[in-house]
Amino acid sequence: MQIKVVGIDCATQDTKIGVAYGDFSDGQLAVVEAFACTKEKSAAEAISNWLRERTEPVLLAIDAPLGWPQSLARVLTNHRAGEELKVEANDMFRRATDHFVKQKTRKAPLEVGADRIARTAHAALCLLRDLRQELKTEIPLAWQWPLVSKVSAIEVYPAATLVAHALRSSGYKRPFQQVRRNEIIGKLSDIAYIPFDISRKLLASGDALDAAICLLAAKDFLSGEAMPPPDQARGKAEGWIWVRETGRGSRKGKKEPTQSRNLSQRAAD
Repeated sequence: MQIKVVGIDCATQDTKIGVAYGDFSDGQLAVVEAFACTKEKSAAEAISNWLRERTEPVLLAIDAPLGWPQSLARVLTNHRAGEELKVEANDMFRRATDHFVKQKTRKAPLEVGADRIARTAHAALCLLRDLRQELKTEIPLAWQWPLVSKVSAIEVYPAATLVAHALRSSGYKRPFQQVRRNEIIGKLSDIAYIPFDISRKLLASGDALDAAICLLAAKDFLSGEAMPPPDQARGKAEGWIWVRETGRGSRKGKKEPTQSRNLSQRAAD
């Protein structure tokens, strides 16, 4: 079965949101588009326009927390200013998935209960609301394959996905870090099919590249390689980052013979 996948590198402003579209079929991933949004081309509008005529199942892979720590809500419900907080800070501000991902990948997700990432989480939930309204459909979170809804969503974390695939996981997002993005793109091309014109867009934008990495996380989920929450009830309450186990061998994707060539070399031809 063919599945449409959408990678979304979330932010509080559309101009900082990266979006990537892909096809997942027979265990293979192909990236078909990637771009950074603009004020004139919002994420909700762009994604809903792409999905509106699709008949295949759709999976959204979203780089943003989609829930908050249970202990944070529990402790703050009846708290009054000046009173003691009877819970450890790590338990109050970090979700179970944050602890899990750090243990498995040594990459610590930003704390949604204590960092500016909370605003990104809020923006991501608003984006899901807008997509539900635009597409006139429910978008539940997916917890296993097969998908139970026409459009479903999962939470992902590109840095952890890169670690899981033994790829560079930092120092590639800034405009001048093209050499490092090029390195990641070259290795991603061994896992998924990325046309040359899309590779150039990923090279130009760290946000678009992160969105493409979200597609890789979606592939891991759909292939049954991503690790599920040990406590599903807590995962459903707080949200869960889907990442595969570090050190597993990557399944090679279909690619043209020229795809593995260094992007900068190809651009110079």
